[in-house]
Amino acid sequence: MPPDHPAAVQAYWFAGSRESGPDVQIAMSQFDRASQQWGPASYVVNRHAAGVQLGFGLRRLGNPVAWRDAQGRIHLFVVATGLGGWAAGRILQLRQDAPGEPFQSLRVLPLSWLWNTSHLVRAMPLPLADGGMVLPAYFELGAKYPIALRFDTDGRFRGMVRMSQRRDLLQPTLLMRSETQWLALMRDNRPERRLRAAQTEDGGLHWQDLPDPGLANPDASAVGISLQPGVMMLAHNPHAESRAQLALSRSSDGLHWTQLDLLAQGGERSEYSYPSMTWADGSLWVSYTEQRQAIAWQRFIFLPPAR
Repeated sequence: MPPDHPAAVQAYWFAGSRESGPDVQIAMSQFDRASQQWGPASYVVNRHAAGVQLGFGLRRLGNPVAWRDAQGRIHLFVVATGLGGWAAGRILQLRQDAPGEPFQSLRVLPLSWLWNTSHLVRAMPLPLADGGMVLPAYFELGAKYPIALRFDTDGRFRGMVRMSQRRDLLQPTLLMRSETQWLALMRDNRPERRLRAAQTEDGGLHWQDLPDPGLANPDASAVGISLQPGVMMLAHNPHAESRAQLALSRSSDGLHWTQLDLLAQGGERSEYSYPSMTWADGSLWVSYTEQRQAIAWQRFIFLPPAR
């Protein structure tokens, strides 16, 4: 959030009795700068109200991703489904025009001719110098592949491009090496259990697959953030066999990583997964799912300032 806002960051997640349950809604809490505490959580999106605004019913909600545009409005991108499971998901764009106002459903993103089906979001947007952003997303009906969605400074959708020709990759995260050279790291659905990589050298117009960065991954989501040129951070599950550990690693190029810390570690059946990261108030903030029951968070203040 901006420096004059009472909150340093806002967090959004989906919550209910179970994943895909009919009672699942999108919840939000914010970290108060004065008290240095998280405020009470509140529900900000439910499927019934969103469906009325769109003109058709929604069966489930999940995977909210938030972005603040140049006018200070909060855009929320949410996976919403009608019939079918997550593979039949569509990306719903909502917007909050002023603090405290309700989110309004703007549209289902127009991503395919087949009712825009089977497109999902998971990781944070990549902010651009012009005030717009690139939202990493993925298609997962049969073939699984990552796509990059571009939005202008007002949050208008401007197009998409496929980031890899492989067919088993999902949940990409974007890292900026320079203004025109970006890296995508992706969860791999194949038995090799490694993170995969692709890059663009022309600001996202064209993408090429790269040799794998070598990091083990238990078919789980990883997220990265570029703090400044040559300083990239990655939150990921470091072992191929389980999600019982969650690590924080650092890299100068996005391909060679050094583990800095263990964010969480548990027993054989423990799960720490689906991390998210942001930079605010001179700190790196990391959140993640703990045992699929709660959201844990950590704040690191020893890193160099973001650009």
